[in-house]
Amino acid sequence: MKIIFPYPNVPPVEVPNTSLLSYLGPRALNGQTERETEVIRNSLSNPISLPTLADLAKGKRRVLVVVDDYTRNTPVHLILPEVLGEINRGGVKKENIRILIASGTHRAMTAKEKEKRFGAQIMAEYSILDHHYNDPTHLIQLPTTARGTEVWVNKALIESDLVVGIGHIVPHRVAGFSGGGKIIQPGVCGAITTGQTHWLSAQFEGVDIMGKIDNPVRQEIEEVAKAAGLSFIVNAIIDGNGKLAACVCGDPMKAFRAGARVAMEIFGVPMNERADIVISDSFPADMEMWQASKGIYASDLALKPSGVLILVTPCPEGVSREYPALSSIGYRPFHEVESLVNSGELQDLTLAAHLVHVGRVIREKATGILVSPGINAGTATRLGFHYAKTPQEALNFALDIKGKNATIAILRNGGEIMPIIGSTPHVE
Repeated sequence: MKIIFPYPNVPPVEVPNTSLLSYLGPRALNGQTERETEVIRNSLSNPISLPTLADLAKGKRRVLVVVDDYTRNTPVHLILPEVLGEINRGGVKKENIRILIASGTHRAMTAKEKEKRFGAQIMAEYSILDHHYNDPTHLIQLPTTARGTEVWVNKALIESDLVVGIGHIVPHRVAGFSGGGKIIQPGVCGAITTGQTHWLSAQFEGVDIMGKIDNPVRQEIEEVAKAAGLSFIVNAIIDGNGKLAACVCGDPMKAFRAGARVAMEIFGVPMNERADIVISDSFPADMEMWQASKGIYASDLALKPSGVLILVTPCPEGVSREYPALSSIGYRPFHEVESLVNSGELQDLTLAAHLVHVGRVIREKATGILVSPGINAGTATRLGFHYAKTPQEALNFALDIKGKNATIAILRNGGEIMPIIGSTPHVE
């Protein structure tokens, strides 16, 4: 079977039919008859457990719309005009509405990326703010959470009397699912808050977090989001064809949970057993290794212990612009990273958690092989991968390790899907 990757500069790989155990990808909801704008408008007209956004906006002096960034495939160009229209109908003038980009700890968006995401008209008519997670002049401290997480958020949140979050929902290694309060933490929080919540997630295996709503990290996220004033969410769920399958609006907790159930129907993909070798792309998390690691988290759930994981990803921006130390430190087992943190040698807990999330898979559980036009062999080796120029070279190497009778699973949209062994997908 010829497997074609969603990258023009990456050649296909031939997988023996007798070895192919599973070919997994998100479901496409072909029965969807509504236009995407109608899906959004219907959702905004029927918010979950809250009045409409137009009603909530009545009498408000300053409104903040928090929108996810270029690393997500949320159809912001469709959602944002509808959201702004609702707020305008509530009587809030354009000059009293600001848009804040929830970039988390990612690099800032370029002007070209902003225009593509928001549209030239919105950029001309509304104030669009960048989030600066490492600049204390842009942050304000709120009371710590019950668990003890320090809460630093963008000041624009506190300066607003209505905060609306726009994002999308897929299974997520750190938080269980993206979406909901995640638009605030880590979207528009300071480095300290994000580091502490991410390090908390590193204490757990991926199987204990992904696809689970009630987990310690999600609890922290929702407590931070509530304290920061998140009032209303608009979350998209995209299907396997890249189309808007559903949109949930309303209460940040209740609407998110409704959306997570839909997301699991699309991205929770069952397989009968784990494979010896997993080949995964990282789509749509393709810009750099920091994001592409999502393909590793999905592969972890589909891979046998001592298996081989092949990650195929373009990474045109290399390893990580915001975390250059990643290339020199490399992915490591949990105990090594914990030692660096405890000794004070590694103080950035977001970086530490990322090292653990990937290190648990390619350094403790399995052998990792990287195929990436944007990352050279030397860098891949320092990170902890074996390197291959093509997917076919990687598969041949993997078969040398596991034997010609090894079973193989293919993951399409590896940056989003969640393999589930022997069960029907459901939200916990």
